[in-house]
Amino acid sequence: MDMPRDTIAPLSDDALLILYANGDRDAARHLTERLAPKVMAYAQRVLGDRAEAEDVAQEAMLRLWRMAPDWRPGEAQVTTWLYRVATNLATDRVRQRGRRRATTLDDAPEVADGQPGALQTMIEADRMTALQAALDALPERQRQAVVLRHIEGLANPEIAQILGVGVEAVESLTARGKRALTALLSGRRQDLGYGEGE
Repeated sequence: MDMPRDTIAPLSDDALLILYANGDRDAARHLTERLAPKVMAYAQRVLGDRAEAEDVAQEAMLRLWRMAPDWRPGEAQVTTWLYRVATNLATDRVRQRGRRRATTLDDAPEVADGQPGALQTMIEADRMTALQAALDALPERQRQAVVLRHIEGLANPEIAQILGVGVEAVESLTARGKRALTALLSGRRQDLGYGEGE
């Protein structure tokens, strides 16, 4: 029997996963709405390709559902486990493609009603393209650490679990990644529409 939606919403990821394992479809739906966008955004930043990111996010969620009956609450956070799976899937894709592809216009955000004007939208698209190109230029582990820390907002201990390294290694990876991004983007401030002091 499915639980009422207002009862499910405040439950932890652990609790929702256990409910799903016991046959509650609403728990699965709510957990998907909560976690899939995060995994998708992370995968897109790491891979620089929306279609590949969708595949990674979908596969990561499928693996979550498959392992749900064996989930042991308290051993790890559901999000940590899911980011770890997405990281491994993205790493496999990067290795398979063997070379990085450039960001295309298809990756630029679409303008929705109520959005800034065309010029501001183009500037933001250029900024996002430049950021993605700079992220793509980073070594794979630095890119993963930077995205998890500074875009996804995860703490270093959780990133360490996801990447399978120590906290000190995460700190080193993110620091080197930030320095490299700064160097890659430093001469582009004016090109990207930033004025003095921005």
